[in-house]
Amino acid sequence: MTVPEGSQIRGKSVMVIGGSRGIGAAIVASFAAAGAAVRFTYAGSRDAAEALAEATGAIAIQADAADRDALLASIREAGALDVFVYNAGLLGVGDPLTLDPDAADRLIDVNVRGAYHGSVEAARRMVDGGRIIAIGSVHGDRMPFAGITAYGMSKSALQGLTRGLARDFGARHITVNLVQPGPTDTDMNPADGPLAQQMHDEMAIRRHGTADEVASLVLYLASPPARGITGAMHTIDGGFGA
Repeated sequence: MTVPEGSQIRGKSVMVIGGSRGIGAAIVASFAAAGAAVRFTYAGSRDAAEALAEATGAIAIQADAADRDALLASIREAGALDVFVYNAGLLGVGDPLTLDPDAADRLIDVNVRGAYHGSVEAARRMVDGGRIIAIGSVHGDRMPFAGITAYGMSKSALQGLTRGLARDFGARHITVNLVQPGPTDTDMNPADGPLAQQMHDEMAIRRHGTADEVASLVLYLASPPARGITGAMHTIDGGFGA
């Protein structure tokens, strides 16, 4: 992972929602390595969260992103924030005619409602010049496969959230950005999974990305040189959506 030159993140207060595994864990580790004071939430992966906290010195907090009260309480307890990263997300796959409506609602609760309420609460506790960064997906731009309508809809919603909050918080020099990974090697989408070749056939660079690559982009967007970047979508997908 790449640490910004001059430890420009050192001493910053960082909150990551959904940080125990995959991309979230890489984001937590990157900020901790850069000298930030990091707190992160997790829903059910207690063992992974505790191991990450021990390895990085970050503080792990159990809070389901679909539970608005629990989510907001975890943010309030963090105190003043410099950086807020919303990484919590669910993948729902299936024919919309047969997909469990409760599963679709929970996906929307985590992917959209949590991102909105969490970002707004974080802004209330954020210093001027702070950073809000959400993790979306290239599927917010492109829908190459059947069966991911609810997921793609939720990730497109994050684009509107990013543009709107950038306007709302611009007077305070708080930047709001969306990072859109493509196929990324995590336990949700392993590089050796059954659909890997199908995904690679759609890419210009035919390999899965890594969680550390995504984390490095997040770290840059949180650093001082990125202070003029806001309301923008940052796709890191190996050309999947090209």
